[in-house]
Amino acid sequence: MSRKTQALAALCAGLMIAATGCGGSGDSGGDDNTIIWWHNSNNDPGKGYYEQVAKDFEEANPGVDVKVQAFAHEDMLTKLDAAFQSGDPEQIPDVYMERGGGELADHVEAGLTEDLSEDASEEIDMIGGSVAGWQVEDKTYALPFSIGVVGFWYNKDLFAKAGITAAPTTMADFYAAVEKLKAAGIQPVSVGAKDAWPAAHYYYWTAVRECSEDVLSSAVKSLDFSDPCFEKAGDDLVDIVAKKPFNNGFLSTGAQEGPTSASGLLATGKVAMELAGHWEPGVMQGITEDKLGLGDKTGWFAFPQIEGGQGDPAAQMGGGDAWAVSEGAPDASVDFVKYLLSTDVQTGFAENGMGLPTNPDATGALTDPALADLIKVRDSAPYVQLYFDTAFGQGVGGAMNDAIVDVFAGKGTGADIVTATQEAADKEK
Repeated sequence: MSRKTQALAALCAGLMIAATGCGGSGDSGGDDNTIIWWHNSNNDPGKGYYEQVAKDFEEANPGVDVKVQAFAHEDMLTKLDAAFQSGDPEQIPDVYMERGGGELADHVEAGLTEDLSEDASEEIDMIGGSVAGWQVEDKTYALPFSIGVVGFWYNKDLFAKAGITAAPTTMADFYAAVEKLKAAGIQPVSVGAKDAWPAAHYYYWTAVRECSEDVLSSAVKSLDFSDPCFEKAGDDLVDIVAKKPFNNGFLSTGAQEGPTSASGLLATGKVAMELAGHWEPGVMQGITEDKLGLGDKTGWFAFPQIEGGQGDPAAQMGGGDAWAVSEGAPDASVDFVKYLLSTDVQTGFAENGMGLPTNPDATGALTDPALADLIKVRDSAPYVQLYFDTAFGQGVGGAMNDAIVDVFAGKGTGADIVTATQEAADKEK
């Protein structure tokens, strides 16, 4: 009997229920020498690089078989959510991307994610304070491999064509840039509102600008959204949508897949900018035929300041991705995750522009100038607010995201966002 089968039996016995999946005979890992690894680098260079990483680990560990499954980001999230909601360890990959926050806490409470505190203590010490988002009651359940911030990626050539000589720093600057781009016949901004989370990032950001760090950190613990700054942030979002900066058909536009996605529109010069995270250069490279994305035309600026906001002007909003091991996975899975955080693997990760590495010995390998600058922004920020849907957990975060999309569709207000979020939060308490 494999460790996963043993874990499943223990989980079912502990829950004292006959749930779907309990007593099943399937085994996602097959045996104690097979590791199922899920990730979302489904385009080259990332996809090919991770395939080589798996082969290198297999060669260094005879008898171990790493089965790599690369998914489009949205597909992976859907499959992971379904696996965790089933409560069946057999359905969960051995090594997977864990988003942390409230979602991780739910996985830990259900006994589905392995504690790495002792086995990966050296890696945890190396990463430092960045592991906080993946800790529950001072225990570490995942190792972040990329942590970055969300901001506006833009096409320098299109900005120049529209007569924009400096990146916006205030909302007034941003609105002025939008009008200049429109006047030049250029769609200003793309957003993949079909997938909800890209649109939600706008509200997360306005809340980071409107709310103090104390208010935000308190809300994560209390799930109390009564502070007026949360409604103000929603009103700011209503104002942004009213300026009509977004691409045609943005409500049905996807986030990252193909040339008609929000990332694709930016990569192919159809729009001037997009609010996205540190992954954007790598995503764009996977979309364009020359595999260069915007190349040296790539620019970045932080979300503009909002006059009168209580947030720290240097604060950032973002998060990261971490490698976790499901409870009962083969022993080699922990070794594999530690290998993924090694200097060699993280250096290749940086060289391929796949994100912002957390291994400090690999950050110098970033070849993309925009990412090299972005890591300075990350490291100099007084704090980085974790994505709200991750920080607050799926139930609360999902309700918030749905209400935000309603605002994008012209069917909601700032107060509506707060009401929907608080109602979901009250059900969690």
